[in-house]
Amino acid sequence: MASGTSFLAPRDLSGISIPDMLRSEGTSFSFEFFPPKNDESEQVLWEAIRHLEKKRPSFVSVTYGAGGSTRDRTVRVTRRIAEETTLLPMAHLTCVASSRAELRSVVGAYADAGIRNVMVLRGDPAGGLGSPWVAHPEGLDHADQLVSLVRPLGGFTVGVAAFPDKHPESASLEQDADVLVAKQRAGADFAVTQMVFDVDNYLRLRDMVAARGGTLPIIPGLMPITSAKQITRMAELSGAALPVALTSRLEAVGDDADAVREVGVEIATEHASRLMAEGAPGLHFYTMNRSTATLEVFANLGH
Repeated sequence: MASGTSFLAPRDLSGISIPDMLRSEGTSFSFEFFPPKNDESEQVLWEAIRHLEKKRPSFVSVTYGAGGSTRDRTVRVTRRIAEETTLLPMAHLTCVASSRAELRSVVGAYADAGIRNVMVLRGDPAGGLGSPWVAHPEGLDHADQLVSLVRPLGGFTVGVAAFPDKHPESASLEQDADVLVAKQRAGADFAVTQMVFDVDNYLRLRDMVAARGGTLPIIPGLMPITSAKQITRMAELSGAALPVALTSRLEAVGDDADAVREVGVEIATEHASRLMAEGAPGLHFYTMNRSTATLEVFANLGH
């Protein structure tokens, strides 16, 4: 498969707003990728993009690497998605190791590509989780400050992160709800959560935000589990504890890799079905640059 060959004709998506899409589509479906580190992994990424493109997702996004790395590659891949596919890209932007001027430059690159939807995050400390956060001397400390920086530039709609299992640096879920409302007041239009391992936790955060007057849509994030090692690592990176209801089902199949994957797809399907029934505005799938497991979940949902 040639990575630059589109199966569907590119279309102008520059005027489409994710918040407007959420209001008009019912449940949205979106996918997240991470930037490739080399030519081989870039080929894998584009194969996944082309497979998932056929499902006509509401939007897709490309992350920064850990600690703000791969920024330039993220911008390049996001721009290429905008120019060569039928997909609506949501750009990523973090405060990590960037001055205000550098952040404005990245936003300008996105605007030049016709991208108008941006996910803004403080980002993980450069030293990784557990390391102290150190802002760039001419940069920003918090995501709400980045929202305020991006908002006036180029007519963007702005997404922010939400943490259903509590942010690793937060004192409580109540504080997380307060922070999310503060992000909305700074100009955020919608939120996407870290991976939801417990649907009740997502619902609790959503209701706490609503009780504080927050109205921004909160899209839950999901990732079909394809290996026990992978999900443990992702939980560590997000700072979330895996619920016993999930780990017990994985442990029951032991080291059988195919069975772990099958159970992982079942769990993602169950979570997706319940989230839709509970009125979640969308489902955001963390694909790990692979398409098969996500497509299986889609098939199980009737898509």
